[in-house]
Amino acid sequence: MVAAYHRPVSERPPSVDALARSLSDTGLPHPLLVDVARRAIAAGDHTTARAGAQALQRTLLQPVINATGVLLHTNMGRAPWATNVDVRTTNLELDLTTGQRGSRQSHVGQLFARLCEAESAMVVNNCASAVLLVLAALAAGRGVAVSRSELVEIGGSFRVPDVMVQSGARLVEVGTTNRTRRSDYEAAVADHDDLALALKVHQSNYKIVGFTEAVEVEELTGLGVPVVDDIGSGLLDSACPWLRTGPPSWLAGEPAAKQTLAAGADVVTFSGDKLLGGPQAGIIAGRADLVDACMRHPLARALRPGGLVLAALQDLALTYLRRDGDAIPFWRMASASKRDLRVRAESLGHGVVSDMDSVPGGGTLPGVAIPSVGVVVDGDHAEQLRSGDRSGGVPIMARVNEGQTYLDVRSIDPAHDQLVASALQAL
Repeated sequence: MVAAYHRPVSERPPSVDALARSLSDTGLPHPLLVDVARRAIAAGDHTTARAGAQALQRTLLQPVINATGVLLHTNMGRAPWATNVDVRTTNLELDLTTGQRGSRQSHVGQLFARLCEAESAMVVNNCASAVLLVLAALAAGRGVAVSRSELVEIGGSFRVPDVMVQSGARLVEVGTTNRTRRSDYEAAVADHDDLALALKVHQSNYKIVGFTEAVEVEELTGLGVPVVDDIGSGLLDSACPWLRTGPPSWLAGEPAAKQTLAAGADVVTFSGDKLLGGPQAGIIAGRADLVDACMRHPLARALRPGGLVLAALQDLALTYLRRDGDAIPFWRMASASKRDLRVRAESLGHGVVSDMDSVPGGGTLPGVAIPSVGVVVDGDHAEQLRSGDRSGGVPIMARVNEGQTYLDVRSIDPAHDQLVASALQAL
């Protein structure tokens, strides 16, 4: 009889529970660490468990440092927003005057109506939802005139014609790819008895240049149908009264909600997480009867935002009304002077301090560059910086071009400068 081989005690893998407990310093809950431990033991190498736990951590939401120079980076949640939201029970749908049920749209809606100088406003969960709801509530079963130059596609294959189909409205194309005139809209009104709206869609992520012609909002008034303008990017007021220095030059020509309504639009829709500088949301503002029709539509409930988003938007709206642009992270980043950025770049203590260009990002202001300052380091260090090993566990996102790593200070929160400096010094 052959004697059974017994693995020395020192070679035996730990129990699943013991291995999981040895990883408690990662901060992951014990049930997730148990899953990691089981996979490592089943693979025959329990020493891989820690790497497995770290890999799992990277799949969870966590703070990152944006050093790419893309201020509204879609992959990093677009606008960084800071809020003093109180997470206690709120009067979300409670009328404190009557003690009866109220509307979640009343609190924030009145503030954005004031900011846009609109009769009424409401909030949904993003700008695509805002467009969908407006079309469904105001034009279901009827025609909507849209210039061929504005049949846009944004990220995630979101296409205006597809949204039109889902809303129940019928697309009526007017003009050509490069030239559209008021007479094209007039022909659509004359040719389609059931035309419900004239819809303008901002070319937020591309430009058409050369032999072009477009119809401004002012030219669309008097058509006999409401004018809806999806300005997209979320600029409230082209005068930027919340900035001490006034509107920056790179913002020239960007449509703003207040001015679009003043020019004759009946409804505007825009995003909360782009130039507005808040959480993901869509705002519908304009004529009270049209906004109210959107509020009453069944889709409004399906597309409504949660209390946390509304609380953050309320905090943001009050900040705008106080004209405190420095308290809005996006505007603080976007308006920082090159002189201040250079001082910060020099303080990082590693790499070559260089001029570079930031971009707004987030599908806004295509082709626009914002002069900035950052540091350039020889070699591709993107993966090392992304690991967060030398920056307090916070990943740093940089960009690499022709074998050099670029870190743009404009998109880095000043509170993170020391973490970035530590990571650079460790390269």
